Amino acid sequence: MRILIDTNVLISALLFPKSTPARALFLAAQRHQLVLCDRNVAELREVLNRKAPQLLSDAEVLLAELSYELIPAVEHAEKLIRDAKDQPILNAAIVADVDIILTGDKDFLSLDLERPQCLTAAQFLSEEAEP
Repeated sequence: MRILIDTNVLISALLFPKSTPARALFLAAQRHQLVLCDRNVAELREVLNRKAPQLLSDAEVLLAELSYELIPAVEHAEKLIRDAKDQPILNAAIVADVDIILTGDKDFLSLDLERPQCLTAAQFLSEEAEP
């Protein structure tokens, strides 16, 4: 499966390495094809620079060590999500044929889309544990 990792999952994994988002990220990396949107990577750096600059080097190491496909944000398309800054990321996920968006963002989680499916880290881990 192709799984787009949202910024909040990356930040949580960096802040709390034993957390549910961290476990979901690393399980997804082991079993599936990770996808990152360039907008998420930029947002990760911006948020860390503002709120936790001591983690910027850890973020760069994480990005260097993870195997992922980097996709560009897609600006056009109809509005499907409440938060306008999330729309280009959702568009990119749809265009890149992503199966799952791994996120903690309520705007993504409230979407009623068949594909990509939006899951929390806990939901993803639960689905992965099923035989």
